[in-house]
Amino acid sequence: MLAPRVWSSLRRGLSRALSKNIGGWASGEGRKVDIAGIYPPVTTPFTATKEVDYRKLEENLHKLGTFPFRGFVVQGSNGEFPFLTSSERLEVVSRVRQAMPKDKLLLAGSGCESTQATVEMTVSMAQVGADAAMVVTPCYYRGRMGSAALIHHYTKVADLSPIPVVLYSVPANTGLDLPVEAVVTLSQHPNIVGIKDSGGDVTRIGLIVHKIRRQDFQVLAGSAGFLLASYALGAVGGVCALANVLGAQVCQLERLCLTGQWEDAQKLQHRLIEPNTAAPASQVTRRFGVPGLKKTMDWFGYYGGPCRAPLQELSPAEEEALRMDFTSNGWL
Repeated sequence: MLAPRVWSSLRRGLSRALSKNIGGWASGEGRKVDIAGIYPPVTTPFTATKEVDYRKLEENLHKLGTFPFRGFVVQGSNGEFPFLTSSERLEVVSRVRQAMPKDKLLLAGSGCESTQATVEMTVSMAQVGADAAMVVTPCYYRGRMGSAALIHHYTKVADLSPIPVVLYSVPANTGLDLPVEAVVTLSQHPNIVGIKDSGGDVTRIGLIVHKIRRQDFQVLAGSAGFLLASYALGAVGGVCALANVLGAQVCQLERLCLTGQWEDAQKLQHRLIEPNTAAPASQVTRRFGVPGLKKTMDWFGYYGGPCRAPLQELSPAEEEALRMDFTSNGWL
């Protein structure tokens, strides 16, 4: 049973969501919200004393807002959400909502280890401005997180969420894939609108697209490294860490794929693969992770800054290798 204060929050959240044009269970004539497009997963800037630097966060968002992104993902893997308190997570989402262009979608990571905590966080994310919740698989007891447990978890969250839910499978960080059969079952839920799949297995992405083809359900690639392949197989966009530094180029790759200019798309995709494997936190290789992404942001005129412990800054050798990945492909 959820506590009375949670049910009160649920009612307030439901009222808010139903009054929004893009929130709630459906958009338009009975269709789910359209999440197609490119999303940079926003990093969380910290000061030298490792407090959240909201001024730098807003500065980064103003710069990113000049690109034709569909929206922003906040409090995903690249946002270091496991290292933030609950109040910090909510404050970051609130500040992003205030700073970002009003026509963009805000997907907020609301995943927690328990179903009840995830419901509470999702409701709270809705109250501070999230348009949809991106819910990572609970993983601490991964040995018991089979299809039945995950279907039950996501169904409860979606039933009680005042905003649409996006599934989030990131096996490099959680140690488990959200099973395809679970995705297919969950795709039928009226308040589950899609999945961000960061595993890098394009065969799996193609299989998901094939099996949910009769559902109003969308697939987002979790990396720029396999964005072209994902589009070719039926994905509708991507949450791409590389878009934090090469936003124009990732959006160009999207445009080339959508207009069928596959030869040009292939050439651009090739140039993005090495920088991509160096930067994102959720990519299979995880070569430099969030510290690498933040260092790259510093090079490209954004504020990257330090990570929160226990993440460490790059060594000089790692920084040089990271720089080479960008210079050898003509980006620096």
